[in-house]
Amino acid sequence: MSEPDVSVVICVYTEDRWEDILAAVASVRAQSRPAREILLVVDHNQALLDRLAKEYKEPDESAGSGEVRVLANAGPRGLSAGRNTGIAASHGEIIAFLDDDAVAERHWLRYFVEGYADPQVMAVGGRTVPVWASGRRPLWFPEEFDWVVGAAYKGLPAGRAPVRNVLGGNASFRRTAFEAAGGFATGIGRDGDKRPLGCEETELCIRLTRARPDAVLLFDNRAVIHHRVPEARERFAYFRTRTYAEGLSKALVAQSVGADKGLESERRYATRVLPAGVARGLRDAVLARPGGAKRAGAIVAGVLTTAGGYVVGSLKARRNGTVFSVVPVAGTPAGEGGPE
Repeated sequence: MSEPDVSVVICVYTEDRWEDILAAVASVRAQSRPAREILLVVDHNQALLDRLAKEYKEPDESAGSGEVRVLANAGPRGLSAGRNTGIAASHGEIIAFLDDDAVAERHWLRYFVEGYADPQVMAVGGRTVPVWASGRRPLWFPEEFDWVVGAAYKGLPAGRAPVRNVLGGNASFRRTAFEAAGGFATGIGRDGDKRPLGCEETELCIRLTRARPDAVLLFDNRAVIHHRVPEARERFAYFRTRTYAEGLSKALVAQSVGADKGLESERRYATRVLPAGVARGLRDAVLARPGGAKRAGAIVAGVLTTAGGYVVGSLKARRNGTVFSVVPVAGTPAGEGGPE
């Protein structure tokens, strides 16, 4: 049986990341397992759309595999609608997503495709490694909270293992997953608001396993990408803002799919992974290792701000009702979902 072909979707929104975008595309073109196509979905930025269309107007024979197609986000501003545009316009049996400020290792797609040998597997996600602007991890920054900067965090399984949800910046899905569950919900996740919201992939994955109870979702830590962390995100102020926004986002997820499923993984994380991290930080402090006490304190602060965001988000959700919608993107014929 032949391997499924893969479309790669990269959502972009700002010219400030121009070099990052080019590097992301180059890393996909250099894959050992070629992509069928690369779709750059531009989020309501005409100048960037025109510049990218010009950049990739002519095929580059020396650049490796992967035709590059540049599309405008056909929905409202935000990452979810951009991804839905890419899904609807793509042709691959598997649709992979890569952050616009990340580069994939050479065998990234190969490891994704291997996971789909089992027909019950509906999604495969990979490991995201942070690339700190300062050259090294801040001493106070706990690995348990690497999700704050879009990276894989301590507590995820080793090797290849089933998970509740994959992480959106380094993930892939069967096209049939979107036929079963619909697309990414708009109103959850990043949408141009100043708050760094998230969790749109969590909500989708839970919705998927409800629609397909036999579905298996995998995390494979061999499918690696390297994600750039700008200096501003190395600061505690961003850590506090992002953890609070995560709480707001989790409240929306719980509203959509219920608290039992919406917080299932978080309960284990909060009761096992984080206490162990605090203990490790305090032990390091006793042993006079740099940053131990600060890491323990950051974990406690992260828990409190996330919980605060969740309480506020829950109150707003009850007051305002549903603030997001699910788009049935898979019903659109491939290639007709976005503007040329």
